[in-house]
Amino acid sequence: MTKTRRVSTHTLKNRSVFAATTMITLIGTGHVFDLSAAILTIFDQKEPEIIGVELDPQRYQAILLRNTDPTTYNAAKKNLPFIYRMLAQFQESMAEQYGVNAGDEMLTAIHYAQSHQLPVAFIDSNAQQLFTTMWKTMPYLEKLKLLLSGLAGLFVSKKRVEKELKNYQQNFDTYLQEIAEKYPTIKKTLIDDRNKHMAQRLVDLHGHHQKIIACVGDGHVPGISKILEEKQVPFETIRLQQLQSWKHPEQDGTSAHFSITYQQ
Repeated sequence: MTKTRRVSTHTLKNRSVFAATTMITLIGTGHVFDLSAAILTIFDQKEPEIIGVELDPQRYQAILLRNTDPTTYNAAKKNLPFIYRMLAQFQESMAEQYGVNAGDEMLTAIHYAQSHQLPVAFIDSNAQQLFTTMWKTMPYLEKLKLLLSGLAGLFVSKKRVEKELKNYQQNFDTYLQEIAEKYPTIKKTLIDDRNKHMAQRLVDLHGHHQKIIACVGDGHVPGISKILEEKQVPFETIRLQQLQSWKHPEQDGTSAHFSITYQQ
């Protein structure tokens, strides 16, 4: 059964409904937006036992290298699959327009875990292997469309990104269907297969931990949620739209709120 309710993050940790329940919290993020303050608020209120992130260990090390040694990072990128580099460049270009680095929200989650002596679970598949396999199996026409789209994406404005995001949030099923029709290999490899992998990792973690928070791209939340529901694993979701609408209570004099959808 799916329920939605509005919960004050200032009183959340005093509500026993979550503290006493084995629960996975899925936080739907956007890799190019500044979401750190909202994410940290959720962590403080929900007090997880373990934090999962949509990264594999190699991608995590790459992000660290990017932030600490850009020269070495740029040199190392040359050894990555071309399609991987192209999509990464698109994300980095978009993130710059929002004043952050792509993937900063994942680093925020990891740093929080480290500072609170919590374990971190890298729940994603190996990105380099995924992209290599995807490129090898992708039909020529789909490759061409992807390359043209990737090149055009380097010149997309912030306004266009926000328009696309609004369309995605309002019409997710249609948006996903369009991807499936235009880029079927991408839909299968980068969305469906990863949803299955990350959902199974969370199911495995659920067997050992009661309070789990997982930060994943918002586009993965519906797919992972469906699998968790099928496996009858209790979970709740906080979506990107709620994170973006969050304001620090000091800014408006009110309590911060999130709409939380949960299964029971």
